[in-house]
Amino acid sequence: MRMLLQGKFWVVVLIIIGVVGANLYYFLFYSSAGANLYSIEGLPYRILLDTDVDTDDLLGLLYLLKLNRSEFNVEAVTISANGWSDAGHAVNQIYDILYMMDRDDIAVGVGGNGGILEDGTILPNVGGYLPLIEQGYTTAGYCRYRQANPVGRGGRLDLDANFGIRKAFLPQGRRNYNPLWQPTAQQVMIDRISAGPITVLLIGTCTNFAIFLMSNPHLKKNIKHIYIMGGGVRTKNPTGNLFTDYTSNPYAESNMFGDPFAAYQVFHSGIPITLIPLDATNSIPISKNFFNTFEQSQNTYEAQYCFQSLKTARDASQLGDKFYTKFFMWDSFASGVATSIMSKSNKPNGENEFAEMEYMNITVVTSNKPYGVNDGSNLFFEGRDIPRFNLTKGGVHSGHVQTGLRDPFCIVKNGKGKCQDGYTVEVTGPEAVHMLVATYAKPNQNNDSTLNRQFYRSFLDVINCPQHTGRFNFTTEFPYYKEVLYKPDFGSNKLGKPVLFDMDMSAGDFLTLFYLLKVPVEVVNLKAIIVSPTGWANAATIDIIYDLLHMMGRDDIPVGLGDIFATNQSDAIFSSVGDCKYIKAIPHGSGGLIDSDTLYGLARDLPRSPRRYTQENSSKDGAPQKQPLALEVWKSVVKTLDPGSKITILTNGPLTNLAKIILSEKNTTSIYQDVYIVGGHISRGDWDKGNVFTIHSNEFAEFNMFLDPLAAKTVFDSNLNITLIPLGIQRRVSSLPRILEKLQETKRTPEAKFASRLLSMLYGLQQSHVLYHHVDIFSQEILGALVLAGDLKPTMQVKPVKILAEGVESTDGQTMIDEKDGKLVKILEDVNYTAYYDLFANRLNDLKQSAVIGSVDEQRRLWSIQPK
Repeated sequence: MRMLLQGKFWVVVLIIIGVVGANLYYFLFYSSAGANLYSIEGLPYRILLDTDVDTDDLLGLLYLLKLNRSEFNVEAVTISANGWSDAGHAVNQIYDILYMMDRDDIAVGVGGNGGILEDGTILPNVGGYLPLIEQGYTTAGYCRYRQANPVGRGGRLDLDANFGIRKAFLPQGRRNYNPLWQPTAQQVMIDRISAGPITVLLIGTCTNFAIFLMSNPHLKKNIKHIYIMGGGVRTKNPTGNLFTDYTSNPYAESNMFGDPFAAYQVFHSGIPITLIPLDATNSIPISKNFFNTFEQSQNTYEAQYCFQSLKTARDASQLGDKFYTKFFMWDSFASGVATSIMSKSNKPNGENEFAEMEYMNITVVTSNKPYGVNDGSNLFFEGRDIPRFNLTKGGVHSGHVQTGLRDPFCIVKNGKGKCQDGYTVEVTGPEAVHMLVATYAKPNQNNDSTLNRQFYRSFLDVINCPQHTGRFNFTTEFPYYKEVLYKPDFGSNKLGKPVLFDMDMSAGDFLTLFYLLKVPVEVVNLKAIIVSPTGWANAATIDIIYDLLHMMGRDDIPVGLGDIFATNQSDAIFSSVGDCKYIKAIPHGSGGLIDSDTLYGLARDLPRSPRRYTQENSSKDGAPQKQPLALEVWKSVVKTLDPGSKITILTNGPLTNLAKIILSEKNTTSIYQDVYIVGGHISRGDWDKGNVFTIHSNEFAEFNMFLDPLAAKTVFDSNLNITLIPLGIQRRVSSLPRILEKLQETKRTPEAKFASRLLSMLYGLQQSHVLYHHVDIFSQEILGALVLAGDLKPTMQVKPVKILAEGVESTDGQTMIDEKDGKLVKILEDVNYTAYYDLFANRLNDLKQSAVIGSVDEQRRLWSIQPK
């Protein structure tokens, strides 16, 4: 029977080769795989991919999606949420890639709100936002390992936006993140693995899968094999690739370092493992020959997306030709090796087309000798009579655990760092796990080719093959797509006071932005927006601002991106990385960053702007241009002020940007009119608490002050004319039902309808789940805009205010009345609360200065009909 099947199969292959000679390699390799599978099992390999959605992950995913589905069927993708990208941006990019590839059948899981109890009990749906050593009951926590990954340009910002290419290229399907409805990573893993034998490919941190294994030991039997891209075994100088952390840990590779204990759990699970470490991937860089060949071979949408991603990554790196020796085919190579081994499942030693293999005995280092120490670094043991997860006292997990980039324990003067957390090391004895390891990328069998690795040719053939190709990109999906920028013509109107809005992109900030855009331009002339990504949203969420401005016909308003880190939180050696001492207070999961980054699932309903975050330096017709910085936008605004004019500033987030402006513009207070600060809490007694609900030791701080207390102190110590809108007065206008009632009386404009949907979402979530108990703080943030616009008749008092910023978590960010050292500021004491709700609703329902394009669905209709 086997010979008969193979004989018939090769007849088919020969016919195909005659018709499609250009895809000879594709059909020879993958058809032979199919023959083996059908003869043995008759079913395709079911694959679950866990990814942190880095650039190389996208190449690996698209490579897998291009393979013959009767042989390799990707059934699920789960997002590794504590790696190189942020969950809300990552999951929507995956949805859009799958939509382009016509694979909306693939399940996608991300996040979750479960926690781990003090006794080690793992609750359902732990989100994987934090490494296991930091995971507590919530999704807020410290960045012990993740701080090694750059946050801004060259790091998570670029990967969340895929350097700006994602929004420009990928079509947008109907699937997207939706609060409380989004399948979690654990739900998807349980569902797919319960269905039968499956192969798991891990190309990010191991957190999600470790949680699954620890919670569902009865399902291990369904996991046929685990393929892992990560680790470095015999590589030298250094062994790992933590380029921001060599001085403390030169041994670990990024995926393993992201959660060493999770990696250990996977390695020691008893399930067969094949490791594709740096040993192999370092031998297959994105070489110049490969890059140039790829540039000439982009025959499918997926090939174009991959190449544009690589090209922009190269240009953004500013490495020049060094890029070709520093950037490797990490995850795409792992995908190729894994599927090639699967196709030869009757071979005992991992024989495959692309990599040399060797069996090794390996473990993952989770703590550093001497074991059994109590130095405060190891949360599995510290202060516990019974170690978490019943770990062995004095065992391999009981040593010093690296606490951060510059952990003094790890740094050796005039020597290389000594910490080994995440090191995949060869060992003997009971800790050794026998596994297959890829050691080197095989050379190209065609000696005449300029591509010196066999996988180079395979990748290009597969990604360019017409089978299972993408259907369209963002622009070709619509027959009459046209890029339009909307800019108002105010004619001879006398414009109002110049205003700059500083926002951290919380839900309330977008409601505030709607309001500012609706105030008559004769009253408020919104000159610019600057963004503080040190608060409730990650930096790539800046694209939502561009979309909202496009909706409102204000593509003329510049948007500047502020510092990625709070004051003094960036690393002294590598400024692209840093600490999360304050931002750790923001939850990653529900009610936190994943919701803000997607505007609670509603952002993708906004019309899509041609403007976006991008690393490109220029583009046709002037849009887009490389993303300007907040300070650059500030300086450009100052230059455009009329003689004698002054600027008014409204801040709705941490004061990082404003502090930097003050420090860069000394002795120029003459250009400031007023500064309205929404934030701070002046407590009237022990019962009157602040709102930093995730930091239990700090009872009286307010988020905007806590998230950058040093910046707040700088601002309040300045000579600016400050009006403070503190938490106490905000709370008096925080009724979501009342503001919704007023909005829903008419809802005549697109902006009123959108605001109503957002507020309804917040209220519904608050009523349905305790994780959203705090979301009324966002509706309060609108108050500052109403005060600035003069729409309310507020009662003010002048008091001396001081901000505590002493590096003490329990007091930092607290706002004190200090008669001796305080700065005199105006404090909003009272407003007409009834008028507040009416004014907001009436302003948004005003037909003047209303939206010019109401939604992405309206855009779709326009782009689908031939213009008259």
